[in-house]
Amino acid sequence: MTRPALVLVAHGTRSTRGVDMVAALADRVAAEVGPTRVAFVDVLGPSPSEVLRDLSGPAVVVPAFLASGYHVHTDVPREVADSGHPDVRVTPALGPDPVLARVLLERLREAGWRRGDAVVLAAAGSSDRRALADVRRAAAMLAATTGDRVEIGYVATARPRVPDVVGRLREQSGRRVFVASYLLAHGLFHTRLADAGADGVAEPLGVHPELVRLLVSRYVTAAVAEVPRDHHRMSPVR
Repeated sequence: MTRPALVLVAHGTRSTRGVDMVAALADRVAAEVGPTRVAFVDVLGPSPSEVLRDLSGPAVVVPAFLASGYHVHTDVPREVADSGHPDVRVTPALGPDPVLARVLLERLREAGWRRGDAVVLAAAGSSDRRALADVRRAAAMLAATTGDRVEIGYVATARPRVPDVVGRLREQSGRRVFVASYLLAHGLFHTRLADAGADGVAEPLGVHPELVRLLVSRYVTAAVAEVPRDHHRMSPVR
């Protein structure tokens, strides 16, 4: 049986540093599972459908998104369908997941956070209520690792905005406030966090061994799952 190729689908960014980070993440995953391709749903290419058309064997699509909103529920399935590829499995998105909470905590500590400091989880934002529910779950997971409440702020689309949450926490508690960047890679959204007024801003999740293992786990679970007899084009794996 041919091992499926892994197609890592990310949002896309004009930040060279962000694109390089996604490429580095894919390289680390490829070292574990074999052929890995990168596709983007916005800003730049190649698109998932373009990558899938270029593959002759089975494929596993892993949406590298931290919450399941429009891109996960609409863009990815549409791209898979448009590709016409006969054997594609799509995994759940990366987040929320306790693994990501542990990486977020490590990034906070690297930024100078200490127990007792307030934390704002900074997410991109979405108009999809399912994505916002995922962010709330991510905040609860991070709170369980920090031992304290974690507030949520959004960089775009949803409210409240990160600077407003940072200001409110500082005024109400008098504590130091740190921002946990719930973003995969560097880009415009992460750059905006520098102006949020926090005492420290953690780096994005980036290329972290635990994130690599999570991606590999998503792939392996999908690759070894039994294929239903009526499987034909796209098979979401839960």
